[in-house]
Amino acid sequence: MIEVIGLSARGWSDLPERLRTLIQQAEVLLGSPRQLSLIPQFSDQQRLPWPSPLREGLPRLLSEVARSRAVALASGDPLLAGIGSTLIEMLGAAAVRIHPAVSSVALARARMGWSEESTQLVRLRGDDLDVVRRYVFPGRRLIILSRDADSPAAVAQLLSDTGYGDSVITVLGDLDTDAESRIDMAARDWTGSVPALNVTCVRCAGSHAAASLAPGLPDQVFDHDGQLTKRDLRASAMAHLMPRPGELLWDVGAGAGSIAIEWLRSDPGCRAIAVERDLDRVKRIRSNAEALGVPGLEVLHGQAPEVLASLSKPDAVFVGGGASGETLEHSWLALQPGGRMVVHAVTQETEMILVDSWKRYGGELSRLSVEHFEPIGRYHGWRPARAVVQWSSIKDLA
Repeated sequence: MIEVIGLSARGWSDLPERLRTLIQQAEVLLGSPRQLSLIPQFSDQQRLPWPSPLREGLPRLLSEVARSRAVALASGDPLLAGIGSTLIEMLGAAAVRIHPAVSSVALARARMGWSEESTQLVRLRGDDLDVVRRYVFPGRRLIILSRDADSPAAVAQLLSDTGYGDSVITVLGDLDTDAESRIDMAARDWTGSVPALNVTCVRCAGSHAAASLAPGLPDQVFDHDGQLTKRDLRASAMAHLMPRPGELLWDVGAGAGSIAIEWLRSDPGCRAIAVERDLDRVKRIRSNAEALGVPGLEVLHGQAPEVLASLSKPDAVFVGGGASGETLEHSWLALQPGGRMVVHAVTQETEMILVDSWKRYGGELSRLSVEHFEPIGRYHGWRPARAVVQWSSIKDLA
């Protein structure tokens, strides 16, 4: 059993007697250098910092202390994007006991007077500042767990660059300590320095063309070379793909990556892999994913179906380009039971492949046609876009 104890910013002085006793009796004390510095030294107690990188080094560390009475230190609530979640994932809930303290998020909400249900929590990891973009909407309240002292300035710049420069940023530093500080400023006017331990609160004010989580973002928010599943067809494809939290999508022949990006935007727990054979489009997909707040999209440069063989089995598959019979068969066989598959065809040859797949695997065949009202000289009329055949099917659970 590993005891995981959450610390407030005051550390030892805030701990109740029972948790002090647990720490004193520990043979091994684990934590970050900052957390370990908050605890008095005890004789015959070994102190070990977390390895870096954490996930790669943690299994070895845990094996070394497996026969010892071990206590792990954490900040605030260990299950709020903390070490507690990682330990439970690796060891199982029965091997980890959590003792939470008041989290920095709860303290930030208290200082701001914001209820939990009125806020969105965002955690910055590594260099993925672009993840903030997914949550920026007019009137939205964000509580951002900063990486370091540079995070608030980076958030302010991102907001200004995306039309949200009027957003009010509040940076709460060294929460619940004698050195606690607060700075309130518009994003466009942001200046100054803040403590390394800070929480960034944002009241979003502005507008953006991509400000929606519903499928069918405007075509113009994607950088593309013409290989793009257009808005109305994309909305139909997403309705049949049915994104669900935690599920994995393959976007095969991804083009601009619009399907994978919309899938990821539907829920933070969704996962997606975009497969594209053209290197320029691979770069464009990554850029689009960052601009639309889902930098975690995995983009693979390769040719289907060969590249698909090594991938984790998907819960949904979309094929928008290069829909060969071999690719569709491999994708269908890899699809998890209950998984959904959607394929678009614009040529007669590909249509024939979809009809064959429909005969083998069932589902629905639809012919989608969209017309747009456009100028024709001094007048206006309906201009039809190229019709698309859509095959969609759900794999049996058995």
